[in-house]
Amino acid sequence: MTQTAPFPKLRRGLVAILRGLKPDEAVAIGQALFEAGIEAIEVPLNSPEPFASIAKIVEVLPSTALVGAGTVLTSADVDGLHKAGGRLLVSPNIDAEVMGRAMHHGMVTMPGVFTPTEAFQAIRLGASALKFFPASVLGAAGISAMRAVLPAQTLVGAVGGVSEKDFAGYKSAGVSVFGLGSSLFKPGMSVDEVATRAQAAVAAWDIAFGVA
Repeated sequence: MTQTAPFPKLRRGLVAILRGLKPDEAVAIGQALFEAGIEAIEVPLNSPEPFASIAKIVEVLPSTALVGAGTVLTSADVDGLHKAGGRLLVSPNIDAEVMGRAMHHGMVTMPGVFTPTEAFQAIRLGASALKFFPASVLGAAGISAMRAVLPAQTLVGAVGGVSEKDFAGYKSAGVSVFGLGSSLFKPGMSVDEVATRAQAAVAAWDIAFGVA
Protein backbone atom coordinates (compact mmCIF):
# COMPACT_ATOMS: atom_id res chain seq x y z
CA MET A 1 0.00 0.00 0.00
CA THR A 2 1.26 3.46 -0.86
CA GLN A 3 1.70 5.73 2.14
CA THR A 4 2.40 9.37 2.76
CA ALA A 5 5.67 10.01 4.60
CA PRO A 6 5.99 7.85 7.73
CA PHE A 7 5.40 9.57 11.04
CA PRO A 8 8.89 10.47 12.29
CA LYS A 9 10.39 9.05 15.44
CA LEU A 10 9.87 11.88 17.92
CA ARG A 11 11.15 11.73 21.47
CA ARG A 12 7.57 12.33 22.60
CA GLY A 13 4.31 11.81 20.74
CA LEU A 14 3.07 15.31 21.43
CA VAL A 15 1.69 17.73 18.85
CA ALA A 16 1.07 21.34 19.91
CA ILE A 17 -2.08 22.75 18.30
CA LEU A 18 -1.76 26.53 18.09
CA ARG A 19 -5.23 27.59 17.03
CA GLY A 20 -5.46 31.38 16.86
CA LEU A 21 -1.69 31.93 16.75
CA LYS A 22 -0.62 35.21 15.13
CA PRO A 23 2.49 35.53 12.95
CA ASP A 24 4.09 38.12 15.24
CA GLU A 25 4.14 35.63 18.13
CA ALA A 26 4.88 32.49 16.13
CA VAL A 27 8.66 32.48 16.58
CA ALA A 28 8.64 32.96 20.35
CA ILE A 29 5.86 30.42 20.94
CA GLY A 30 7.39 27.88 18.56
CA GLN A 31 10.80 28.14 20.18
CA ALA A 32 9.34 27.87 23.69
CA LEU A 33 7.48 24.69 22.78
CA PHE A 34 10.50 23.09 21.13
CA GLU A 35 12.78 23.99 24.02
CA ALA A 36 10.27 22.43 26.43
CA GLY A 37 10.50 19.17 24.49
CA ILE A 38 7.55 19.29 22.07
CA GLU A 39 8.94 18.67 18.60
CA ALA A 40 5.70 18.69 16.55
CA ILE A 41 3.73 21.90 16.01
CA GLU A 42 0.50 22.44 14.11
CA VAL A 43 -1.05 25.80 13.18
CA PRO A 44 -4.71 25.32 12.22
CA LEU A 45 -5.62 27.09 9.00
CA ASN A 46 -8.48 28.97 10.64
CA SER A 47 -5.86 31.00 12.51
CA PRO A 48 -4.80 34.51 11.38
CA GLU A 49 -2.35 34.25 8.44
CA PRO A 50 -1.49 30.62 9.25
CA PHE A 51 0.98 30.06 6.42
CA ALA A 52 3.01 33.06 7.57
CA SER A 53 3.18 31.62 11.09
CA ILE A 54 4.15 28.19 9.77
CA ALA A 55 6.92 29.65 7.61
CA LYS A 56 8.33 31.61 10.55
CA ILE A 57 8.37 28.55 12.82
CA VAL A 58 9.95 26.37 10.14
CA GLU A 59 12.66 28.96 9.64
CA VAL A 60 13.76 29.13 13.28
CA LEU A 61 13.43 25.51 14.42
CA PRO A 62 15.84 22.68 13.57
CA SER A 63 15.03 20.48 10.59
CA THR A 64 14.16 17.68 13.03
CA ALA A 65 11.07 19.62 14.12
CA LEU A 66 7.79 18.50 12.56
CA VAL A 67 5.88 21.67 11.67
CA GLY A 68 2.68 21.95 9.71
CA ALA A 69 -0.98 22.83 9.55
CA GLY A 70 -4.25 21.65 10.98
CA THR A 71 -7.78 21.99 9.59
CA VAL A 72 -6.43 21.28 6.10
CA LEU A 73 -9.50 20.80 3.94
CA THR A 74 -8.54 21.31 0.29
CA SER A 75 -5.74 20.46 -2.11
CA ALA A 76 -5.03 24.20 -2.40
CA ASP A 77 -4.44 24.22 1.36
CA VAL A 78 -1.94 21.39 0.89
CA ASP A 79 -0.05 23.38 -1.74
CA GLY A 80 -0.03 26.43 0.54
CA LEU A 81 1.37 24.34 3.37
CA HIS A 82 4.09 22.97 1.12
CA LYS A 83 5.02 26.46 -0.03
CA ALA A 84 5.33 27.57 3.59
CA GLY A 85 7.76 24.72 4.27
CA GLY A 86 5.44 22.65 6.44
CA ARG A 87 5.70 18.85 6.49
CA LEU A 88 2.84 17.88 8.81
CA LEU A 89 -0.74 17.81 7.54
CA VAL A 90 -3.54 17.37 10.07
CA SER A 91 -7.22 17.44 9.17
CA PRO A 92 -10.52 16.93 11.00
CA ASN A 93 -11.69 14.52 8.29
CA ILE A 94 -10.47 12.10 5.66
CA ASP A 95 -10.48 13.37 2.07
CA ALA A 96 -9.02 11.46 -0.88
CA GLU A 97 -8.03 14.56 -2.85
CA VAL A 98 -6.25 16.12 0.12
CA MET A 99 -4.43 12.86 0.88
CA GLY A 100 -3.35 12.46 -2.73
CA ARG A 101 -1.92 15.96 -2.83
CA ALA A 102 -0.12 15.41 0.46
CA MET A 103 1.42 12.25 -0.95
CA HIS A 104 2.59 14.25 -3.97
CA HIS A 105 4.48 16.58 -1.61
CA GLY A 106 5.77 13.77 0.63
CA MET A 107 4.02 15.05 3.74
CA VAL A 108 3.34 13.38 7.07
CA THR A 109 -0.43 13.03 7.36
CA MET A 110 -2.75 12.65 10.32
CA PRO A 111 -6.35 12.76 9.08
CA GLY A 112 -9.27 12.84 11.48
CA VAL A 113 -11.39 9.71 11.90
CA PHE A 114 -14.24 8.76 14.23
CA THR A 115 -15.52 5.39 12.98
CA PRO A 116 -14.00 2.09 11.82
CA THR A 117 -15.10 2.91 8.26
CA GLU A 118 -13.22 6.21 8.32
CA ALA A 119 -10.20 4.64 9.99
CA PHE A 120 -9.85 1.94 7.33
CA GLN A 121 -10.43 4.48 4.57
CA ALA A 122 -7.61 6.64 5.96
CA ILE A 123 -5.33 3.60 6.09
CA ARG A 124 -6.17 2.75 2.46
CA LEU A 125 -5.37 6.33 1.46
CA GLY A 126 -1.94 6.04 3.06
CA ALA A 127 -2.30 7.99 6.32
CA SER A 128 0.91 8.26 8.34
CA ALA A 129 -1.17 8.15 11.55
CA LEU A 130 -4.83 8.28 12.52
CA LYS A 131 -6.25 11.17 14.49
CA PHE A 132 -9.23 9.99 16.51
CA PHE A 133 -11.30 13.17 16.84
CA PRO A 134 -12.94 14.30 19.00
CA ALA A 135 -11.25 11.88 21.36
CA SER A 136 -13.14 13.13 24.38
CA VAL A 137 -16.39 11.85 22.83
CA LEU A 138 -15.00 8.45 21.88
CA GLY A 139 -13.05 8.05 25.10
CA ALA A 140 -10.26 5.56 25.68
CA ALA A 141 -12.75 2.66 25.61
CA GLY A 142 -14.08 3.60 22.17
CA ILE A 143 -10.61 4.01 20.72
CA SER A 144 -9.49 0.74 22.30
CA ALA A 145 -12.37 -1.14 20.70
CA MET A 146 -11.43 0.15 17.25
CA ARG A 147 -7.70 -0.24 17.85
CA ALA A 148 -8.29 -3.97 18.32
CA VAL A 149 -9.35 -4.40 14.67
CA LEU A 150 -6.83 -2.06 13.05
CA PRO A 151 -3.52 -3.30 11.62
CA ALA A 152 -1.01 -3.70 14.45
CA GLN A 153 1.41 -1.17 12.99
CA THR A 154 -1.20 1.62 12.79
CA LEU A 155 -0.11 4.73 14.67
CA VAL A 156 -3.03 6.08 16.67
CA GLY A 157 -3.46 9.62 17.97
CA ALA A 158 -6.04 11.24 20.24
CA VAL A 159 -7.08 14.85 19.66
CA GLY A 160 -9.93 16.94 21.01
CA GLY A 161 -10.54 17.55 24.70
CA VAL A 162 -7.26 15.88 25.61
CA SER A 163 -4.75 17.14 28.18
CA GLU A 164 -1.74 15.72 29.99
CA LYS A 165 -4.11 14.31 32.62
CA ASP A 166 -5.39 11.80 30.06
CA PHE A 167 -2.11 10.27 28.87
CA ALA A 168 -2.19 7.12 31.00
CA GLY A 169 -5.78 6.24 30.17
CA TYR A 170 -5.34 6.66 26.43
CA LYS A 171 -1.99 4.86 26.46
CA SER A 172 -3.80 1.74 27.67
CA ALA A 173 -6.04 2.06 24.59
CA GLY A 174 -3.03 1.97 22.26
CA VAL A 175 -2.71 5.72 21.71
CA SER A 176 0.85 6.98 21.28
CA VAL A 177 0.33 10.49 19.84
CA PHE A 178 -1.58 13.32 21.49
CA GLY A 179 -2.68 16.63 20.02
CA LEU A 180 -2.80 19.27 22.74
CA GLY A 181 -4.82 22.38 21.98
CA SER A 182 -6.46 24.63 24.56
CA SER A 183 -4.72 22.83 27.44
CA LEU A 184 -1.46 24.10 25.97
CA PHE A 185 -2.22 27.30 24.06
CA LYS A 186 -4.99 29.85 23.78
CA PRO A 187 -4.81 33.22 22.02
CA GLY A 188 -3.59 35.88 24.40
CA MET A 189 -1.40 33.59 26.51
CA SER A 190 2.10 34.80 27.27
CA VAL A 191 5.13 32.90 26.06
CA ASP A 192 6.01 32.06 29.66
CA GLU A 193 2.57 30.58 30.29
CA VAL A 194 2.75 28.44 27.16
CA ALA A 195 6.24 27.29 28.14
CA THR A 196 5.07 26.34 31.63
CA ARG A 197 2.15 24.34 30.23
CA ALA A 198 4.43 22.67 27.70
CA GLN A 199 6.87 21.67 30.42
CA ALA A 200 4.03 20.16 32.45
CA ALA A 201 2.81 18.18 29.44
CA VAL A 202 6.31 16.90 28.72
CA ALA A 203 6.79 15.85 32.34
CA ALA A 204 3.45 14.01 32.31
CA TRP A 205 4.38 12.26 29.05
CA ASP A 206 7.71 11.14 30.49
CA ILE A 207 5.97 9.64 33.51
CA ALA A 208 3.21 7.93 31.49
CA PHE A 209 5.53 6.52 28.83
CA GLY A 210 8.62 5.93 30.95
CA VAL A 211 10.95 8.33 29.19
CA ALA A 212 14.20 8.66 31.13
